[in-house]
Amino acid sequence: MKAIIAKRVDSGTPDTEEIRDLARAAGYEIAAEFTQSRKEDPALQVGEGKADEIGRAVAETGAGIVIFDNALGPYQTYNLGQRVPEDTRVIDRFRLILEIFGQRAQTRKAQLQVELAELRYELPRAEAKTSLAKRDERPGFMGLGEYDESREQDIKDQISRIKDELDSIAQTEADRRDRRRESGFDLVAMAGYTNAGKSTLMQSLAADLELGENEELHPDLDTTAEAQDRLFTTLGTTTRKMDMDRRDVLLTDTVGFISDLPHWLVESFKSTLDAVYYADLVLLVVDVSEPIEEIREKLVTCHDTLYERNEAPIVTVLNKIDAVSEDELAEKTEALSALAPDPIAVSGKEQINLVGLRERVDAELPDWEREKLVLPMTDDTMSVVSWVHDHARVNDVTYANDEVVVDFEARPAIVEQSRAKAGDLTSAPSA
Repeated sequence: MKAIIAKRVDSGTPDTEEIRDLARAAGYEIAAEFTQSRKEDPALQVGEGKADEIGRAVAETGAGIVIFDNALGPYQTYNLGQRVPEDTRVIDRFRLILEIFGQRAQTRKAQLQVELAELRYELPRAEAKTSLAKRDERPGFMGLGEYDESREQDIKDQISRIKDELDSIAQTEADRRDRRRESGFDLVAMAGYTNAGKSTLMQSLAADLELGENEELHPDLDTTAEAQDRLFTTLGTTTRKMDMDRRDVLLTDTVGFISDLPHWLVESFKSTLDAVYYADLVLLVVDVSEPIEEIREKLVTCHDTLYERNEAPIVTVLNKIDAVSEDELAEKTEALSALAPDPIAVSGKEQINLVGLRERVDAELPDWEREKLVLPMTDDTMSVVSWVHDHARVNDVTYANDEVVVDFEARPAIVEQSRAKAGDLTSAPSA
């Protein structure tokens, strides 16, 4: 379908690159583009003359949709709908993003989150339709959609139902995170702006993983993380075992951020972001080949989203260093130092400095404790020794005088569990 792109800014030159990318990601062919630099018109977003120009362009090009890079209020959507041919949709960037999300949503959770975001988007428009209907100005399809007096309450009921189901899914995932930590895994999440190269980096960092006996414990582990040069390739989360020497680490790739997202949209995808909020470490991935000001704006967007609820330390990863010179990398690293102190520079595509990144991950994750367990020789002792091997890094095992001494390092929670298991052995009868 052909689309008309429109964008208004208060001052300066409007940049339409992102909205163009979003429109193409949704499958639209861009037929024309209109920009304007002026204060917002409360009724139309753009000026009347520009709105009429857009209407004529729709008729001339046969476009079926007008996409504004600005946030459109319900009445602006309705008023613009009156100035374009009948059956022409008028949407804003957020409705467009939701369309893309809807196309990419494959899991039940992703589909619920998209539905929740769509309903939150629609609610104020349903309220506006009620107001217009009371004035006998019933908007047609080209504006806000047909009026249905029960729609507003239906939306609120559906929002409540979806939130309950998402809360249930979130609790299941929280339980899974706890089980993974109890199994000795550190949890690392990748965050960052869409198209920063997170999926490619994950493929470079991940170890081959045979699910086997772990399939029930890790039902969301995937053997591939799709890597494509398009926006929102990853809508849900993909988790894989990271290739590390000293630790068992699970790496999760999450949905990419995008600038100027409203609170209601971020909130709708809260349960996907939980993988970031409750990780042991967050890798904030940045495309260092972009202009400095663009990187800075994207880092601010990511920080705004993360720092509200994030509990883990954040390491900024300057990705795609294969696309910049050493001097440019040094210049950008210095310019971004306030937002990204002590970053690490890599290339996921060319696998540059991934050893350094793994070492940094190991250093930033919670410290392991060294423990030496002295176990009595009972019928159950070897099962405990085997459990420690599965959940910790064992340095040495010594058998002597009806005892087994296990020297190992592990997460504090694993050390506590091993002590409890040792205590159970102490009170058990000897063989």
